[in-house]
This record gives sequence, structure tokens and C-alpha cells, in this order.
Amino acid sequence: MDSGNFTWAIVATALVVFMAPGIAFFYGGMVRAKSVVSMMMLSFGAMGLVGVLWVLYGFGMASLTDTADGAFPGFQFAGNPFGEHFALAGYDSATLITATYGATFAVATTALISGAIADRARFGSWMIFAGIWATLVYFPVAGWVWGAGGWIYDLGEIFGFSAATIDYAGGTAVHINSAAAALALALVLGRRVGFAKGAHRPHNVPLTLLGVGILWFGWFGFNAGAEGTLGLLGPDNTNAGKIIVNTFVAAAAAILGWVSVEKMKDGKATSVGAGSGAIAGLVAITPACAALEPIWAIVLGLIAGAVCCLAIELKYKLGFDDSLDVVGLHGIGGFIGCWYLGFFANGTGLFMGGNHEQLVLQIVASVAVALYSFGIAYVVGMVIEKTIGFRVKNQDEVAGIDTAVHGEEAYALV
Repeated sequence: MDSGNFTWAIVATALVVFMAPGIAFFYGGMVRAKSVVSMMMLSFGAMGLVGVLWVLYGFGMASLTDTADGAFPGFQFAGNPFGEHFALAGYDSATLITATYGATFAVATTALISGAIADRARFGSWMIFAGIWATLVYFPVAGWVWGAGGWIYDLGEIFGFSAATIDYAGGTAVHINSAAAALALALVLGRRVGFAKGAHRPHNVPLTLLGVGILWFGWFGFNAGAEGTLGLLGPDNTNAGKIIVNTFVAAAAAILGWVSVEKMKDGKATSVGAGSGAIAGLVAITPACAALEPIWAIVLGLIAGAVCCLAIELKYKLGFDDSLDVVGLHGIGGFIGCWYLGFFANGTGLFMGGNHEQLVLQIVASVAVALYSFGIAYVVGMVIEKTIGFRVKNQDEVAGIDTAVHGEEAYALV
């Protein structure tokens, strides 16, 4: 890794670290004033626990490589958590930075889940869930998607296709993965007291928009960081500019898509809607940022913003309480971004000189990750709920759980 890549690797890692507080602000502003400390602590708790677990053994579990003996591709479930990678001992600086960069993805993915259980989750139970889910789901899935030897990475070879699965920065591993787990926990914990459309409104819109700004800022490290951190820039930095412009313009277009649908549907374009639109566009472009021309990134953003604006209404029709629309933003947005590649990926998409193979790979990979994550999350969440309890008491939820769970108030006005 040359000095330029080395420096960018450090900067990109710091950018993605900043996304965890960004998630906390984004989510924190959308809950009630008496639950904002609890909401933000779910993100910071994930940062503490998952960050440590990644360094201890998560990096080892996600470090899959092609087998030297020509074994069937994609056979490995996970790397050895207590093998040569344990606690990152004895590695050079470039590998250690790469590992730390991976830790930031693990933290952000786990933190995203918490938005579905806002206002009603116990902190200790969440921490137990976060540790188990990261170990059983995120660490292996990261290896499946990005490890040369993971079954998603090798899916094209397994099927005998000329195309390969595309998930540049985490449409499956991050967004669909977290959204599926979020849906499972929303079902396990049940609906909030008084759950109904319009019953739970953001208590601090500027805080939410600050979170959006931080996330958008950090997303350039999230998407473009792999270029330098994992040594993918190449001699001419061919993908870096495309990734940067696509990350920017997809989010910008998604704002327009969201607020346009919101205006037609509800009569008003809201600031929270604009912020949510930006997030939807960023989610959708995450897997696709290196495989699209900018014009198709704009189209993707418009579609993601419009569809996700409609998708967040599903929870009221279907009766599940995904408090802060993790499923509607990260799940639907993630599927849109992954499947869009089947049609518009450069050279391999159905409409871009390719054939059906890319679409098949994108659908199989995304659906499989969603089913696996949902199943594990539901079982783990249900065991926690039936043993030590995952949800706070109703009276604490109504009163606000900051004082009951953490002994703090976000706004101590004298």
C-alpha cells in the first residue's frame, strides 16, 4: 500500500467510525424526548461491543480465502475465529488498518438494527443480542460477500456463469442484513403502546437532519474507502471518481424522488422526508457505486427515494412496528440497489450488454442473506425475550425509558 492509499485508508476508516454517532443522531431525533438517550445508547453500545468482538475474532471469521486444493467454491461458512487472526496479533500496519476499516462496517450494520425497536428495548438485552447476532450473522456474511471463498463471492462460479455477484460496499452484507434482523426484532418485541400512524412524531427534527448530514459525509468513506483500504484503486484510480460522484448524486436524486412522492401523497414535502430520501439513495447506491454510470445512479436514486417513501407505510398496513423504518429504508433500498444491478450494471446487466445471469445472482444472494439474518435474529431475540426479557415494562415505555433504563435525561431543564 503506497503512502497515498495508506493515508486514504486511515481517513476512510475515521469517516465510517463517525457514521455510528451519525446513526445515533439520525435515530435519536426521531424518537420521543424521553427516549433519546436510550436510542443513542443502542448505537454506542454496539460500537463498544461489536468493535471489540471484531478485533478479537470477527476479522478472522470474515477472512475467507480460496482453498488451495481446488475444493468446491463457496464451501466455507466462516474463518477460524481463534486461529492466526485472533486479536490481530503480529500483523503489519496495512493489514491492521484494513481490519479496523472492517470493524467500522460491523459496528454500523449492527447499530442500524436498533431503529426498529426504539422506545421499548432494554439495553442489556440489546447488548446480548448484538454480540450474538454479530457473531452468528454479520461476521460470516461479511466473509460470504467479500471473501474470495465465500459462497456469495463465488456464486457465479458455482452456477457456471460468466458474471459474478456485485455488492461493492454492502447492499446485502450491511443493509439487507440489518433490515431483516430489524424486522425479526420488531415482531419479537411487538408494537409500542399506542402504535398508530402519526402517534409517534420526531421530537427533534434538527437532530435527525444533523444525523443525515453526518451519515452522508461518512458514506464517502463507506463506499470509496474500499478503493484505498483494500488496495483496489489500481494504477489509474479508475473507479474512485465514479464511486464518489455516484454516491453523491444517487442521494441527491433520492431526495427529489422522496419529496415529490410525499408532496403528491400527503400534500407537504417534509424535512424528515428529505433526509430519509437521502439515506434511501445512499443505501441503494452502496452495492452499485462502482458498477454504474452516473446517469443510471441518478435514475436509481429517484427510484429508491420514491419507492422507499411508499414502502414505509407498509408497517401500518401489515401491523408490525418498525419504529424508525429500518425495513422501509435499508431493506427495500438495499433490495432495489442489488436488483437494479441485474439490469444496469456496466457490461453484465440485462440492459447493458449482459444477460439474465447478473439478475439471478443478485436475487439469490440478497434473498438468501435476508432469510438467514431474519431466522437467526428471530430465534435469538425470542430466546432473550422469553428468558431475561427484551422489552421494558409498559409503564416505563409510557413514562419514557431514559430515566428507567439509564438514569439520565436528554434535556434536563431547570
